Amino acid sequence: MSTAGMGRTMAGELDVNWVRSQFPSLQTQVSGQPAAFLDGPAGTQVPTQVMHAIQSYLTTANANTGGSFLTSRRTEEIITGARGAMADFFHCAANEVVFGQNMTTITFAVSRAIARELPAGSEIVLTTLDHDANFSPWKALEEKGVVIRQVDIREEDCTLDMEDLKNSLSERTRLVAVGYASNSVGTINPVAEITKMAHAVGAWVYIDAVHYAPHGVIDVQELDCDFLVCSPYKFFGPHMGTLYGKREHMERLKPYKVRPCSDLLPDRWESGTQVHELIAGIGAAVDYIAGVGKHSDASVQTRREALAAAYRTTAAHETRLIWRLIEGLQTIPGLKIYGITDPKRSAERCSTLSFRIDGRHPNDIARFLGDKGIFTWDGNYYALNLSERLGVESKAGMVRIGLVQYNTMEEVERLLGALREFVAK
Repeated sequence: MSTAGMGRTMAGELDVNWVRSQFPSLQTQVSGQPAAFLDGPAGTQVPTQVMHAIQSYLTTANANTGGSFLTSRRTEEIITGARGAMADFFHCAANEVVFGQNMTTITFAVSRAIARELPAGSEIVLTTLDHDANFSPWKALEEKGVVIRQVDIREEDCTLDMEDLKNSLSERTRLVAVGYASNSVGTINPVAEITKMAHAVGAWVYIDAVHYAPHGVIDVQELDCDFLVCSPYKFFGPHMGTLYGKREHMERLKPYKVRPCSDLLPDRWESGTQVHELIAGIGAAVDYIAGVGKHSDASVQTRREALAAAYRTTAAHETRLIWRLIEGLQTIPGLKIYGITDPKRSAERCSTLSFRIDGRHPNDIARFLGDKGIFTWDGNYYALNLSERLGVESKAGMVRIGLVQYNTMEEVERLLGALREFVAK
């Protein structure tokens, strides 16, 4: 890939060539065509420094924690460093950060710990817009006598019905589980407002920020949420999960764990041997994003400031891409976009969307694009409730486009051209 023009962007503008140079996998070709990775919501590509961090751990520090020797101490230092990086990412204390297998597994663990304290008749509020990983773990608590309330959507724009949410809350509500952003249609939920509504009735809030994490800065202090979970493989890291939990909750709740595991934070929530090499990669992923911020704004001083600068720059870039994509898709006969399509509501959506084309099977579209080196996704993407609510689950779901910081306007135009070709054939 040519790197001509690197660093020649206007102040605050994303240097896309520089960003792309960090990702070796973007060199992939399909039938002589460069691959366009438009499948970010299923997992982003990984920059070189994340790969190096994982390899370096395995070659210089591969040991379990707690040993009285060099590589064990190195492992502990790497985990401490990665935890500090995620604390900056979440804007919280380091001992409020928990590493786990993935977001789904973490959520099952937290839901079971919370369930220990819920008397029969307690209510949990879930939403139709969420990924099933923030639905089924809570829905399963019905077997313990918990009552589940499910908030509907406004079908015309795939946003949460806030009036329905308000009516679902009561003095019996113990927790509201909500996504920061939809992994299917890109809706950004008003999580700060939802948190205030939940706290007003004495309920906790559990936020699934998996899909939002690559698109916007997260500040758990500002949100005042009780729990927030995300997956580093969605923001350029390895396949694991990370959790923020308010210290007061994480100390009081009783997790299911093995007896030798420390009862101190955060160890009590990380029972069992962790995947240390991937934790090293998580720290490197956060530092990669901070590096984007430093490349965009040389005045930043701290890692947290660099992360904020990075997201200001990448969000502006992704916004330009998604609205050009929406504009182009609206000219294709028979194509329906699900979600927000009004550019005046840009703050309410991220750079992910799903669509259908009349009379065409979503998998046929995805396969046609894939053969041209344009990587998209089809189906329900585990947003099963939404797919059913929109009436498309029985029709094989939708096609999803997910744009992130390394995508380009040229890739958007290439996608639009391929879709026009598909419709015409």
